Amino acid sequence: MAATDAHSAPPLAVIYCRISSDREGAGLGVARQREDCEALAAQLGIEVYDVYDDNDLSAYSGKPRPGYQRMLDDLREGRAGTVLAWHTDRLHRSPAELEEYIDVCEPRRVETRTVVAGHLDLTTATGRMIARQLGVQARYEVERMVERQRRKRDEMAQKGQHFGGRRPFGWEADGMTPIDFESEHIREAAKAVLAGASLRSIAAGWKAREIKTSTGGEWTGSELGRMLQRPRNAAIFVHRGNEVGAAQWPAALDEATWRSVVAVLTEPSRRTTPGGGRKHLGSGLYICGVCGNTVLGATSNGRNPGSETRYWPAYRCSTRKHFSRRRDLVDDAVQLALLDRLSRPDAGDLLAAREDPVDVRGAQEEMRAARATLDELASALGSGALDLRSWQVASEGARTRLAGAEVVLSRAVKANPVAGLVGAEDIEAAWNDLARGPDLSRQRAVISYLMRVTLLPARRGRLPGGGYWDPDALRIEWK
Repeated sequence: MAATDAHSAPPLAVIYCRISSDREGAGLGVARQREDCEALAAQLGIEVYDVYDDNDLSAYSGKPRPGYQRMLDDLREGRAGTVLAWHTDRLHRSPAELEEYIDVCEPRRVETRTVVAGHLDLTTATGRMIARQLGVQARYEVERMVERQRRKRDEMAQKGQHFGGRRPFGWEADGMTPIDFESEHIREAAKAVLAGASLRSIAAGWKAREIKTSTGGEWTGSELGRMLQRPRNAAIFVHRGNEVGAAQWPAALDEATWRSVVAVLTEPSRRTTPGGGRKHLGSGLYICGVCGNTVLGATSNGRNPGSETRYWPAYRCSTRKHFSRRRDLVDDAVQLALLDRLSRPDAGDLLAAREDPVDVRGAQEEMRAARATLDELASALGSGALDLRSWQVASEGARTRLAGAEVVLSRAVKANPVAGLVGAEDIEAAWNDLARGPDLSRQRAVISYLMRVTLLPARRGRLPGGGYWDPDALRIEWK
């Protein structure tokens, strides 16, 4: 073992600590390593220049380790001549990382001393050989651990058991016991999405009622959307990115409702960018009677009839300047017509389904049969009874059946956005309640479901009766 040249290396040491999984969340594993390394430095009579740590970062994963990289930079600059670590596997578990470490330490005669594995002299061929053997052994141990964990997860997947991790919203930390309060809000949010509500409006409502995420944070529209799309909500177990069957925990949503929610939230035409909520009742909804395109909210630069105001809120065609109609008057007329229709004795007819119901049970049976076929084909491929080409041909039909059944099931549940208004004691108050939140998505869903509103150019000048509002330039057709 070659001694370190006291004139070529500074009498300083650096300490490196790492723990790959800090389940306690307080960095205690790193703190313990540091204490042991500081004791080793005192024993060797070496002053510590700096301490580097990477908490909850795995060397095996290949992810960048900021503390480790800073240490290498300081070694390259010659700021220390000794590295102290609890064990060599804290420094590196990859051959490529070890070779980089050797390239840094060997020409600078940097010593490596560990609490458990002793002194590692990288300035000699024997020391480098020992370091590489230790690295291979550490790599083997990690890969064996990963294999054991993978087999365990495969077994848990087959049984539909919870893997652990962050507490899922709707269930206790064990992932199995439902929390009734949170499960009810999952169902509430799913119903609202199917009725046309935006994620932003639902999240705003939850924030106002102080409903928190499973980690105690406030809901955002994007996080709410991710939560609602979890297969777990329908007690569907996913392993390695694939649905593998029914889970053991109770479902918050039936499968048909969950797939319908996912279909709505993943619809390509659905706007999910920030600020995508509509702020005008008819923007993108009312129709231009001249060209058939939708109208947009705008500001008119013509004089407001009956006042000195030059600029006023308006609707105009989204493609050409066919007309400009006062937005407030149009919206008032649409809402008055809507409230009048909902107040009639036959308002209950608005809840009638417009499409034939989906055969939910038949779609689910088709999915189960297709999955069973795929499992049988996979078993035959694994045993050698089926070659790869034959498996590809045979499984294509089953995959097509499975995808088709999933599409059918995703259209099974359609929440009627009018349901909360029909039969309400105060229909106008119930209608106004739908406007609470950052956008008008709920009111717009009702209008879209019930009406086709078409705007036409209005007659110019004062009309008979003394007003400027032209009721004939607004056409409402009930669906």
